[in-house]
Amino acid sequence: MRYRSQFVAYPYFAVALILFGLQMVFGLLLAVKYLGPDPLLNTLPFNTSKAIHTNLLIVWVLAGFMGATYYVVPEESRTEIYSVRLAYIQLIVWTLMGVTAIVGYMFEWTAGNKFLEQPFPLKIVIVIVMLMFLYNIGMTIYKAGRWTTTEAVLVAGLALAAILYLPALLAFDNYTVSIYYRWWTIHLWVEGVWEMIQAGLLAYLLIRLSGADREMMEKWLYVIVGLVFIAGILGTAHHYYWIGVPSYWLPVGGVFSALEPLALFGMAMYAYFAMRRSGFGHPNRLALHWTIGSALFTAFGAGLLGLAHTWPAVNKWTHGTLITPMHGHSAFFGAYVMITLAIITYALPSLTGRKDEEAESGLGLWAFWLQVGGMFGMTLAFATAGITQTYLERILGLGYLETQYKIQPHFLMLTGTGIIFTAGVAAFIVDFFRHPPRPLGPADGARPDIGARPDDDARPDDGVRPQGGARGEGAAPGS
Repeated sequence: MRYRSQFVAYPYFAVALILFGLQMVFGLLLAVKYLGPDPLLNTLPFNTSKAIHTNLLIVWVLAGFMGATYYVVPEESRTEIYSVRLAYIQLIVWTLMGVTAIVGYMFEWTAGNKFLEQPFPLKIVIVIVMLMFLYNIGMTIYKAGRWTTTEAVLVAGLALAAILYLPALLAFDNYTVSIYYRWWTIHLWVEGVWEMIQAGLLAYLLIRLSGADREMMEKWLYVIVGLVFIAGILGTAHHYYWIGVPSYWLPVGGVFSALEPLALFGMAMYAYFAMRRSGFGHPNRLALHWTIGSALFTAFGAGLLGLAHTWPAVNKWTHGTLITPMHGHSAFFGAYVMITLAIITYALPSLTGRKDEEAESGLGLWAFWLQVGGMFGMTLAFATAGITQTYLERILGLGYLETQYKIQPHFLMLTGTGIIFTAGVAAFIVDFFRHPPRPLGPADGARPDIGARPDDDARPDDGVRPQGGARGEGAAPGS
């Protein structure tokens, strides 16, 4: 850590992990509800628990992204954050919004729109928080007069995420129209601009952890962003197959959904070639685990398993079955959970006054492998349950409840592997909080990261873009 204001990332990470733990509680509750009987049926019905589970995911991952941005941008632009106070206010408002939404769902205060259940007043708060965040980051970059391609992709992804939330403010009486515009936010977030955020963080981490050449990494970024925009935008059509829109969406969705994995496989290759060229020499091997794991698990969960059921001829049988959470859980874990945990693991030593050599712990490695193993087991459980459900319901014509009864063994597997995954999350949270926060400053022997030159972010051949006529050699104080 080179700038004191980067420390503001710590409370963002702390809030994110607390909400992550709470999300796991509701996730296990949902798995147990499948087994029945449900003693909480009238207190926390399935639909309420699911809304809380999915919304907690969105809130904590975005909190992690914002914390990561507050950590990355000062290093990339070589300056302090414009307003640390504004960053703390933003976090408080964001956390209060999330808690209010969760409590509101328990009392049926909801917009009723799947994945966008936030009531309208809370949606306005979300817009305000995003504006505060983008203003603070924008002014930081403007003050520095410099930016890199890595941070440009990261910040552009977050800015576009804010813009694409605006359709969520609209309400429609027609259900088909409502679903149509819902995916402008949800799909274009998770299969579009959030992938830009992941790619930006992946580039940042690979440059610092592997010593890979910045110019090469940022060329890969252009490829990934291009694939995201080409395939991701029109790939939205695979959500339109069966909602009552014209049939021309079927071939559009099929073709461009088949192209979507290219960006994800590109990320995996991007990580592989970086590590092949530079090796695994960085002492923070735990951060390397999460970084490489994110690229590979994204290719598996979002790429391969997404492709497996988005072709129209397949999706007409699997739509609305447990095949969807098979893809959804593995994709979100690889693409967004693992990259968030990677940046947290990378930044944590400097945020707690330790060296990178002290970052790796037995508990941290247990957290990694329990989560990876648990999620792989959950993916298999959803897959076997979904395939069986598809055959029994859609081919043999059995009723929904009879089918659910016959796939109970798969829910037992889901619950067991979910417990393993939750144990991994708990281990990560304990490992995070067992070291008190304390920034590592020059007096403590602050050092540039292995693989990153002291002037790494200032050299013109490293992709730095002067802004507003600022000269590339105008280093910020203390860099």
